[in-house]
Amino acid sequence: MKSEKTDLQYLFSMPVIIAALGYFVDIYDLQLFGIVRIPSLESLGLNATEVDTVGVTIINFQMIGLLLGGILWGSLGDKKGRLSVLFGSIITYSLANIACGFIPHIHFMNQVEAYKWLRFVAGVGLAGELGAGITLVSEVLPPRLRAKGTSLVAGVGLFGAVVANYTVQLSGEWTIAYWVGGAMGVLLLLLRVGVLESGMFKSMTQKEDVIKGNFFAFFSSRERFFKYLKCIGIGLPTWFCIGILVYLSNQFGQALGIPEKVIPGMAIMWAYVGISAGDLLSGFISHWMESRKKAIAFMMGMSLLGVLYYLFGGMKSVTTVYIVCVWLGFWTGYWAMFVTVGAEQFGTNLRATAATTIPNMVRGSVVLMTTLFTLFKPSAGTILAGALVAALCYAIGFYSTLTIKETHNRDLDFLE
Repeated sequence: MKSEKTDLQYLFSMPVIIAALGYFVDIYDLQLFGIVRIPSLESLGLNATEVDTVGVTIINFQMIGLLLGGILWGSLGDKKGRLSVLFGSIITYSLANIACGFIPHIHFMNQVEAYKWLRFVAGVGLAGELGAGITLVSEVLPPRLRAKGTSLVAGVGLFGAVVANYTVQLSGEWTIAYWVGGAMGVLLLLLRVGVLESGMFKSMTQKEDVIKGNFFAFFSSRERFFKYLKCIGIGLPTWFCIGILVYLSNQFGQALGIPEKVIPGMAIMWAYVGISAGDLLSGFISHWMESRKKAIAFMMGMSLLGVLYYLFGGMKSVTTVYIVCVWLGFWTGYWAMFVTVGAEQFGTNLRATAATTIPNMVRGSVVLMTTLFTLFKPSAGTILAGALVAALCYAIGFYSTLTIKETHNRDLDFLE
C-alpha cells in the first residue's frame, strides 16, 4: 500500500519547485526594464527629460502586454492545460528578452520604437507564468498546504529582482542582463519537460459539456463580475507601491530634496528583498489566522503606514528611501495570497483564466496609475500626486478585501 506523502514532500515536489523557478525568471525579466531603464535609454541617446517620459511609455507598453497576455494565456490555460501555458509563455518572453539585448544594433527602425514593442511582446509572454504556476500548485497540493505552497513559489520567485539588479551591476552592460534572462528561460523550459498536468484539469477535460476558459464568462453573471473586480481590487496597493513609489523613486527623491540620487534599480532590488520575505510569511500568517481576508487586510494596513511615511515622513537620505522600500515590499508581500484568492474564487473550468488575468489586470492598472500621477503632478506636485493615487488604490483595496468571500481551506474541485 502506497504511503501518504509528508507535508515537506508535497511542498518540495516538482510542480512547486518548477513553479518557483519559473516565477523567479518571470520576476527577473519583468523588473529588468525598471532596473536598466535609465542607463539603457541614456545609451540610446535620450536626455534626462526624455528618459523620464519615454521610460514611463515603455513601462506602459510592457504593462498593456501583460494585460492582454493575461487574457490570452488564461483562456488557453483552461482550454489546453496549465502546462501548455507555461511552455508557450516562456518561449515568448525568452525570445523577446534576447532580442532586447540586440537593440543597440538595430538600424532598420527607430531603436526606441523597437524597445517599446519588444517590451510589449515580453509583457505578453510574462503574463502567463504566475497564474498558470499558482493554478497548478493550488490544484496539486492539499487544501491545508495551499497557502504555504503558493507563498513558497512567490517567495523564491521574487528574488529574481535581486538577481536582476546584481546581474546588471556585475556585467556592467544592460544588454548582457537581457541575454542572461533569455538564457535562464530556455534552461527552465528544459526543466519543465517532466512536470505532470494537474489532475483536476485532466478530469475536467473528460466533460465535453463544460465551457472552459471563456474570459467573457466573468461578465455574464453580476455576482461573478463583481467577485472578479474585487479580486483585482485587492492587488491594486501592491502595484501602486512598486509601479509608482519604487519605479519612480528618483522623482520622489528629488521632490523630497534628498541631495543624493535615488537609483530606481536599487529601490526595486530592496523592495523585492522585502516582497520575497513578505510572500514567504504571508502563507503562514493566513494559516495562523485561518483566514485569507484577515491576513491580506493586516498586511495591506501595514503597507499603508509605509506609504504615509514615504510621502510625508520627511525622508532625508537615500538609505532611508531604500529602507522604506524594504518595508513597502515586505507588507505588499501578500501578492501570492492575492493570486491564490483569485484562483480559489472560481471553478476549475475558469480557474487558470482567473488566476492569470487577475494579477495581470493589476499589473496593467499601472498604466492608469502612471496616467493619473502624470495628470496630477503639474498642479499638485510629485508628493501630493502620489498621495492622491495612493488614496484611490487603498480605498478600493480595503473595500475589496473586506467584502469578498473567504476561501481558506476551500475545496477547489468544482466547476462554474
